[in-house]
Order: sequence, then C-alpha cells, then structure tokens
Amino acid sequence: MSTIGTPAQPLFKPKEYASSQEVKWCPGCGDYAVMNAVQRAFSELGLKKEEVAIISGIGCSSRFPYYMDTYGFHTIHGRPAAVATGVKLANRDLRVWVMAGDGDSLAIGGNHFIHAVRRNVDMNFILFNNQIYGLTKGQYSPTTERGTVTKSSPFGTVENPFSVGELVLGAQGRFFARVPDTDVKLMAKVMVEAEKHQGLSVVEVLQNCVIFNDEVFDAITSKETRADNQLILEHGKPMRFGANNDKGIRLRGLELEVVTLGQNGITETDLLVHDATCASNVLHHLLAQMRLPDFPIAMGVIRSTAGPVFDADLAAQMKAEQERSKYASLDALFLSGNTFTIQPGTDKPDGIT
Repeated sequence: MSTIGTPAQPLFKPKEYASSQEVKWCPGCGDYAVMNAVQRAFSELGLKKEEVAIISGIGCSSRFPYYMDTYGFHTIHGRPAAVATGVKLANRDLRVWVMAGDGDSLAIGGNHFIHAVRRNVDMNFILFNNQIYGLTKGQYSPTTERGTVTKSSPFGTVENPFSVGELVLGAQGRFFARVPDTDVKLMAKVMVEAEKHQGLSVVEVLQNCVIFNDEVFDAITSKETRADNQLILEHGKPMRFGANNDKGIRLRGLELEVVTLGQNGITETDLLVHDATCASNVLHHLLAQMRLPDFPIAMGVIRSTAGPVFDADLAAQMKAEQERSKYASLDALFLSGNTFTIQPGTDKPDGIT
C-alpha cells in the first residue's frame, strides 16, 4: 500500500484538493467547514489525489465527491457504506472516505452502517449529524431530539433519537470521534487520526443546518457556552474543561461526575485520565452518552483500539486459498475432472476424458 506523506512535506496545499465545480451548499452551511477540515487533513497526511476515493449516498453532504479533486462515487440513498466496502475490497490501496448524513446513515442505511462498523472495514466514515433531513426540506431524522417540531412532526416528535456514539460502540466499533463543525482545527486533527487508524473510523460531526435546524447545537458551540459545554478529550490527559479550566470529570462508583477543582479537596489527581486505546469500551460508552445540562459533550477521539480488519483478513484468506488450490486459473478448474468435446456438425460428444 502507498505511504503517507509527512506534514513537513505536503504533496498539495489544502485548497489544491478542491475540484473546479461550483460548491452549491447554502451560505453558512456547516458542510463548508467540514470540507475545509478534510482538505487540511489530506494535505497534512500527504495524500495523493489518485489514492483517495470519496463515496457518498444522498443528501446535502453527499455532494462532497463533486467538490473534491479525487476519485468519487455519488451512490444511492442509504448505500454508501455498502458501496465503499466493495470499493475497498476491490482496491485496498485506495484510501476510502464515506460522506453521509444522519438520515442517510441511520435510517434507510442503518443496516449497512452497523455491519460496516461490526466488520471493521479499513475506511473512514464522516457522519454529518444535523438532526434533520435537509435536502428533502426539513423532516425529522433518526437523531432529531424528542419533541422537536419539524415538517413531518408539526406537534413535536414522539421518538427517542439515536446516539451515534452509543450505536457505534454497540456495533463493536473500534474508532469513534465527535467534533463540532465550528472547530476546523479539531476536525482536521481528528480526521488525520481517523486515517491513521487501521479499521473503520467513524467521525460524527455536529453540523449546523442554517435553513431547517439552525442553531440546534448552539448551546454546545456558541462562544459564550462552549468552554463549559464541551470536553475536549486528549489521550493520556486528565479530563478538564470549563471557561477557567477548573472543572473536570471523575468516576464515582459506576457513574461519571462533574467536579470543580479546589472544592471539597478535589485536585487534578482525582480526575479521569482519558484512555482512548482501552480494550474495554465501558468508559467510552459513558463518555459517548454524556448529555447537557448535567455533563459537557465529549469531543475528540473517544475510542481508538486495534482489532481484526475485515478487508485485510479477507485478502489474506483469499491468498492462502489460492496458494493451497491445485487449480492455477478458472479455466483449469473448468477443464478438470470428466470433460467431453462436441465435434463441429454433430450434437454427440467425441468422448469423455
């Protein structure tokens, strides 16, 4: 497989990964920030354009392949994970990136999504979560919060939403990260880590839809509240947050608890130290399910653990069977055993060999 370049020697500047196509997202859409972050990540990784394949389904975010000067495939609704799996199996040298929305991934595409996670295919899945169907004009999606008034729920939804992180971990996911679309630097950093990870990397982007669900994440991302409402995780570092960096997360029994340093004798040594690589996903589950107003929202890489990679194992299995087989080709198989030849001008076999 091809090697990844170094940040000191990028093959292309971020904007050089952009295609010549006019970008047709709504002004102010969070998708612009995601594309900016992806381009930065590609540049930092030193990726060649011809070694990248971007696969999308249907939705606003699924226009992504048109706007990138790489290989791409705009597929059908709910099927990008399945198509991307096929692309990866056909050419393991390709660096496969899936771009899909919350409806595309978790409703019609839910089955394909969880099985791609379970199989641990070596590709990156960027899940744009704006908690709405934007392209079809504002119906509620599988991640829309209960009670939300939308075009398809005029009196408020009466469904509980999916938690993307909990779904990924429940499907035996090995890599899960969450980022806001307001922090391009963090997004790019996480996407670099996603590409370096061997196996399926799921990155949930909390993405704002300015038309049909504007400011849905405002409590998390606004300048006034983000310091107190976001916990930026860093592997090996204590879980601290807050406008004065004086709040933290500790484990009390089997539950997480928000504490304030300096109160009741609490010091940094009482805080949980983030371990993204822990084989057990129990703490990762707790981090993924933290909700406002009781907890900040965990951002960054929540889980990153090694495990069997589907496409690598399948390729190894095929190679082993080919080496063990007594047939060198399909023709050799077809011509093996008892065969006969039909002579021209007759419908009788010449004989059995």
